[in-house]
Amino acid sequence: MLHAAIDWLLAVILKMGYPGIFLLMAMESSVIPIPSELVMPPAGYWAAEGKMSMPLAILCGTVGSLVGAYANYFAAHYLGRPLLLKYGRYVWITEEKFATVETFFHKHGEISTFIGRLLPVVRHLISLPAGLAGMHHGKFALYTLLGAGMWCTVLALIGYIIGENQELIIRHSHHAVIGVVIFSAALIAVYVWRHKRKHP
Repeated sequence: MLHAAIDWLLAVILKMGYPGIFLLMAMESSVIPIPSELVMPPAGYWAAEGKMSMPLAILCGTVGSLVGAYANYFAAHYLGRPLLLKYGRYVWITEEKFATVETFFHKHGEISTFIGRLLPVVRHLISLPAGLAGMHHGKFALYTLLGAGMWCTVLALIGYIIGENQELIIRHSHHAVIGVVIFSAALIAVYVWRHKRKHP
């Protein structure tokens, strides 16, 4: 079934081109569960075949991720925030708890957004607390683009180097996920250490 999905995405991306990459990655970054691991490697493969530009494919994937992330951001900010403030007490989310989460995201929103864009599942959800906390748009866009750009590049390179060998693409995509989890854990450790040094 996964092989069929990859074959379908190869055909879709070749037919729709860069707008297809943009659209699929925008969907992936919102609440629609289209794994980026099935979108960017085919784009990298077509780049290796000379049918796409690698930088442009990565750019479309990255910008698409930002657009999808903003869909979640605005939904949380303009719909979720008023609802939580009004009805949160019925599900044990008091204004004090909400303020605590909001303060945390104001202090650590940059690192949270960047790392969140790299991690499976979290990348679909990290825009929600950013929107609830009203994170600064410049910072949200910058760190979303940095994280999404890094992840899109890694996945596109897998497809570019490996080609259309589906088993190898799936295997190396899993390795890439493990790699970014380790990288994220190390980055968090460094961030916490530096933060403690500044605020003993």
